[in-house]
Amino acid sequence: MLEKKNFMLTKIVFSIYFILLVWLILFKLSTNIYDIPHMRNLNLVPFGQSVILNGKMDYSEIIYNIIVFIPLGIYMMILNLPQKSWLKLLVGFIISIIFETIQYIFAIGGSDITDVIGNTLGVFVGIILYNFLKKLFKHRTEKLVNYFFLIMEIIAVLGYLFLIVIQK
Repeated sequence: MLEKKNFMLTKIVFSIYFILLVWLILFKLSTNIYDIPHMRNLNLVPFGQSVILNGKMDYSEIIYNIIVFIPLGIYMMILNLPQKSWLKLLVGFIISIIFETIQYIFAIGGSDITDVIGNTLGVFVGIILYNFLKKLFKHRTEKLVNYFFLIMEIIAVLGYLFLIVIQK
């Protein structure tokens, strides 16, 4: 179990991550609401039109979706919300569906089942990565494991901010 001060830091860093995730997915990293591309597109065919670029398969967006959602799986494991891993995966799936639905309703991006699959896979990878690292450090004290994950969270958020800055 995380110590009280570590738990608070984890919640703060998670909040920053989630705000950045919303900014990335819903607002497309725009600082001006008028710069958000207005489009309403719905693709319910997995790995269909969204991954075909100039007649060839382009997996980069799927890979980005997976990478961006890995921290969500890790955070849910650290914060133990909800308690069962399959419920964590379900929560990640539901969060992804909510993002895609909001994009469709407000016409601020393409709603795509492939995104939902990639996002959910990212949560799954985060859960697996957390479990692997927890087993790897099992012989260490709980405090060391907690600090390791806090450092990982801070590095992830800083890396995320760096990616935002270099894209502008």
